[in-house]
Amino acid sequence: MNDFFTASASVAGALIGLLFVAISVASDRLRAGTDGQVHRIRAVAALTAFTNSLSVSLFSLIPGHKLGPTAISVAAVGLTFVLASLLSLIRLRRQVQWATVRDALFLIGLAFTFVIQLLDGIDVTAHPGHSGDVDTIAILVVICFLLGIGRAWELIGGPSIGIRKEVTALVRAHQGSTDEPQEAPAPPVAKAGPGAETGETGPA
Repeated sequence: MNDFFTASASVAGALIGLLFVAISVASDRLRAGTDGQVHRIRAVAALTAFTNSLSVSLFSLIPGHKLGPTAISVAAVGLTFVLASLLSLIRLRRQVQWATVRDALFLIGLAFTFVIQLLDGIDVTAHPGHSGDVDTIAILVVICFLLGIGRAWELIGGPSIGIRKEVTALVRAHQGSTDEPQEAPAPPVAKAGPGAETGETGPA
């Protein structure tokens, strides 16, 4: 398990550095008004997820039983952030409308991750030799990586292609093509007589 936490600590450090680059790229979004608050929540959410993985990984490498207390501490900090972010989204619900629904669902998922980590940290502290709780915390470290990457991708405005969005666009495009008025057929051209092209006239 030490090899896993060593690798995850390296990954967390690299992702935090890339997150700082993403924040500098999206600095205009972060300074915006109402929309900027949503992007700031996404940035801090990604940083919280990465910091959680980094802290758990580093402290687990220190000799002694440091994993349990560390998991409890960073999970409590993460839950505090989630609570503050949800209150911020509730305050903005009339201004941002449906754009905050996905962010709220993400925060609820992040809170669920922190709750599980908190409970497993308590179990590891009480029973240091229980390897099952340590394995669960390791899985939560990977989950935090994935959640943080998703938040960072949305922060920089990365493209999002979903099946529901594509099916809706396809249906609307089909409806638009069927609603277009059909062009009326051109009237038939009357055929001229034999002498029309040469200008000949009949006998007087």
